[in-house]
Amino acid sequence: MRGATTCDADTKDEIDSKTQTLVREMLDRNDLEHDDLVSIIFTATDDLTATFPATGARAIGLGDVPLLCMRELGVTGGMPRCIRVMMHVYTDRPREKLRHVYLGDARSLRDDLPE
Repeated sequence: MRGATTCDADTKDEIDSKTQTLVREMLDRNDLEHDDLVSIIFTATDDLTATFPATGARAIGLGDVPLLCMRELGVTGGMPRCIRVMMHVYTDRPREKLRHVYLGDARSLRDDLPE
């Protein structure tokens, strides 16, 4: 499952809060539980340096889920202050029924998805 959000500022509180909101929303919209999670990969743009997105995810009880943080490619014109997520999950839901979640300014990255 994919998701993304944007931060208003490069602060620990902002990155933690936006990451937590995004992860919770991805789980809620797809009716997933903690034990359905296999792993989560986070990327952050070069302008987010205050903390790791995984730190925020661990703070909401995901410390036993494998979490990995990486840098987003620095593409000219790319979305600033953006955190992207790829969540690997166990589910019986068909792939086309998964609800990807894009919040904040990141909504413009996937205008083909329903809210």
